[in-house]
Amino acid sequence: MWIDTHCHLDASEFDAESDAIAARAATAGVTGIVIPAVARGNFSAVQSLANRHANCAYALGIHPLFVPQAVEEDLAALRAAIGDAMTDPKFVAVGEIGLDFFVSELNESPLREKQEYFYCEQLKVARDFGLPVLLHVRRSQDIILKHLRRISVVGGIAHAFNGSFQQAGEFIRLGFKLGFGGAMTFPRALQIRRLAAELPPEALVLETDAPDISPAWLHAQRNSPEQLPRIGQELAALRRISAAEVAALTAKNAQAVLPRLHS
Repeated sequence: MWIDTHCHLDASEFDAESDAIAARAATAGVTGIVIPAVARGNFSAVQSLANRHANCAYALGIHPLFVPQAVEEDLAALRAAIGDAMTDPKFVAVGEIGLDFFVSELNESPLREKQEYFYCEQLKVARDFGLPVLLHVRRSQDIILKHLRRISVVGGIAHAFNGSFQQAGEFIRLGFKLGFGGAMTFPRALQIRRLAAELPPEALVLETDAPDISPAWLHAQRNSPEQLPRIGQELAALRRISAAEVAALTAKNAQAVLPRLHS
């Protein structure tokens, strides 16, 4: 069984195909797809999509790239939506939240400070509800970790991880798994491939981030959760184990860090 721990199946790039893609992914052996929200405006969309498919679940949060348009009331709406979702077995985490310092304007005042404020407030929501978080950590690992040490949550996933071994170790110490996907399939992605090959096996989960971060064989094309088994085969080759072992290992890790997904 394969679990895609991060897939924006509700994205406009999928348009009317999202239901068919979820079904094809299930046929390919992808028994779990976690769909994170990115803004208040798509909370209901990810919830509805997840509840239409046996292999889908969802998370609620405000993505750092959507923070510039967000307002304070969105945080209150998030807290209320999560309170309502706690009775929904399809709801598994707070996300996608975090920081993005790759986009230059987001790394400058006042948007940098606004990003950090929204990130910290959403960590507090996760803490208060006892929920794991799905973290966006693009060029922001150290600041992400700084706030995690201050606002303790039960753990989660550092999505699309591309940091150092030292940073990886600190995420693991704080109860996090590290997400690997399409970027790992490029031969020139030496650091990501080293991390995938050498990190402790209990730290690894798989993801697509579809429609983004396409694997090498789909470069510049739309990604899809259907690609997860082949991405998993790449991880198996890096670690010199079988694809079946990778599927079992990463599914177990995903269920451990997202316990509502297991239930």
